[in-house]
This record gives sequence, C-alpha cells and structure tokens, in this order.
Amino acid sequence: MNRDPHLNELGEFLKARRAELTPSDVGLRGGQRRRVSGLRREEVALLAAISTEYYTRIEQGRLQASVPLLNEIARALRLNADQRTYLVELAAKERVRPATADRQQVDTQLQRMLDDLAATPAFVIGRRTDILGWNQLAAALWTDFGRYPEPERVFVRLLFTEPWMRALYADWEEVTRLAIAQLRMESARYPDDQRLNALVEELCVRDAQFRQWWTEHDVAMRGKGVKKLRHPVVGELTLDWNTLSCGTDPDQHIIVWNAEPGSPSHDGLRLLASWAADQRSPTASDTVK
Repeated sequence: MNRDPHLNELGEFLKARRAELTPSDVGLRGGQRRRVSGLRREEVALLAAISTEYYTRIEQGRLQASVPLLNEIARALRLNADQRTYLVELAAKERVRPATADRQQVDTQLQRMLDDLAATPAFVIGRRTDILGWNQLAAALWTDFGRYPEPERVFVRLLFTEPWMRALYADWEEVTRLAIAQLRMESARYPDDQRLNALVEELCVRDAQFRQWWTEHDVAMRGKGVKKLRHPVVGELTLDWNTLSCGTDPDQHIIVWNAEPGSPSHDGLRLLASWAADQRSPTASDTVK
C-alpha cells in the first residue's frame, strides 16, 4: 500500500521533535540508561493520553490523526506556534489545497512602492524563497539580483552557491537554517509544487550541509529579527528586518530592513544609499517584466 507522503513527513517531523526532548524536559523520570537520546514513543503516548500502538502508527505514517489529537501530541512535545502550524498543515485531510501559479510576479504598484523606499532596503520573496522584486538599496546591500537567471534567483540557493552571501552574513549558519525552516513550512502547504521539490532535491545533492539541516525538520514562519552583515563598501551593519504580506498574493512577502536611528548602522545605510545612487544600480523594474 502506498502511504501518503504527507503522513510520512508528519511522522518524521514528530520523530525529530521527540528526539530533542529528555524525560526531565516533560516532567518524567529518566529511568534506565538509554541507547538513544530523546523521548521514547511510549512516553509521548503517555503524555498525549493515547496508546503506544496508536501513536506508533501515526509516527510511521500509517494513520491520519484528528486535529484535537494532534493538539495533544503538540502539547506533549512542547511544540511552538510555528511547529503546531506545520503539524496541522501536514495532517490536513480532505482539504482543498490552494491552486498556485507556477511563476509568481510582483505587480507594478508593489514594485513602485519598493522603488520609493530610497533609504530602506527591501525585497519581495516568494514561496520558494524566490527573489521576485527589490529596490536599488537592496541591490546595493546584496547584489543586483537581475544578473541571475530567474530559476537561480532564489535566496536559499544563493546562500549555498554564492561565496559573497557567506561573507556578507556574520551569522550565515543562523540565516541559512532559518531560510531552510521557512522553505520546509512552505513545502507542507504546497506538496505538489514541482519547482519547490526540485529545488530541495538539487540542494540535497549539491550540499551536505543543506541535506543535514533539511532532514532535521525544523520549521518557521517568516516574521522579524536582527541580522549582522559585513558589507564590502560600508562595513559592519546591524539591521532589523520585518515581514509584510502582499495583499494581492499572500505567498509573496515584503522583507523590509532598517537600522536604529542615530546608530552607526543607520549612518551606514545612508552612506550606502548615496553610493548606490552614484552607481545607478538597476532595480527589479528594470529587469523583471
């Protein structure tokens, strides 16, 4: 019998999460010495108030669990909000998944808004971490994304294939792990997205680190944070980033970057904006039609 690949992924996700916990984390005694780290299946089943056999069938991808039961398992495994969302996405049954266009595009009004943010680097990222649009300051902070063919204009791919991306991010591993976690979240929503699946397959073959981090099954929504960059023109920058959703396509997210007013990083962005104006870097509107 062919099993639902989504249920298989759900099982692997649960297995990865219980491996991160110890009995003391969830208020249980450790008992005898363990051959492997993490909780046992019977311990998760005990905490979720179900039989070990029932939980085992869920983790093996042989059983479709109800949302209330998944909530109990999520509570037992101490899942955070993003992980709970992923769990429900994976287990959704008889649900019509949204139809998706193979190619996402930034509309004219959104690109115009990006271009008007002269002092703020911003770009639009799609569900596969495609870079769909950007402004002049984003081109100066990262690169002119237009010089990459569209299939290669993918943020998570550039993190692994471009040495300048590794050099730019002082916290490259943290940035890359987050990008992978966000990509895995999207893969649960769009399991039939062939381009997304092909991207994952390519990077798994190409890079052992990607393969390792992908199999850890970490997930995350796009939100906000702080990143440290080492820019070749203006030096070190500490920038806040935040995510805005696009009203015409909820799978497009506008990532906006700024610095605390009066800080050296704020001055650095202003200097970079001046440098970018002199360079006349093209924006996405010049290259994405």
